[in-house]
Amino acid sequence: MTDDAVCLDQTRAWVEGFVVAQDICPFARREMERDSIRYEATSARSFEAALLTLIEECRRLDDDSRIETTLLVLTDGVEDFDDYLDLLGLAEALLEDQGYEGVYQLASFHPDYCFHGVEEDDPANYTNRSPWPMLHLLREESVERALASFSHPERIPERNVTLLREMGNERLAAQVANPRLLKSGNREP
Repeated sequence: MTDDAVCLDQTRAWVEGFVVAQDICPFARREMERDSIRYEATSARSFEAALLTLIEECRRLDDDSRIETTLLVLTDGVEDFDDYLDLLGLAEALLEDQGYEGVYQLASFHPDYCFHGVEEDDPANYTNRSPWPMLHLLREESVERALASFSHPERIPERNVTLLREMGNERLAAQVANPRLLKSGNREP
């Protein structure tokens, strides 16, 4: 089992050194600079305990408008991508059951993320590959507001796929393993 602080540090570095530096999510820089991203670590060895932590994070978002988004870093228990998908399905159902559908949405990240119908070695999968499995809680209202203020948001995924395929698997794998390879804003190692 890895120390929670190490997991959180690597996740923060990935957000800054990859997600923001490569502009994978054009909305992340603002929240990083505002320090409105909450990072929380939990084990997923017990799905029940992990899901309880997820709901606690929803309640924290309910109570604290200064937190824009939460990255729930799963330190162990879902190393296998299929196990992670099982937990993700339960998490989505739980949000709906607890009345959070339309309030919060989940984005999913895993070191072995693979989109349905996409080859495992396609660099496009790196849009959702991260150093640790994660459940990313986003405020639905904020997502809608951000998309409305962004010119051609439908082009974001296309742009990311093109960029990641240009970067290639070797470079991307190194960045996920060590996101400090790229300094913020610099696209070259």
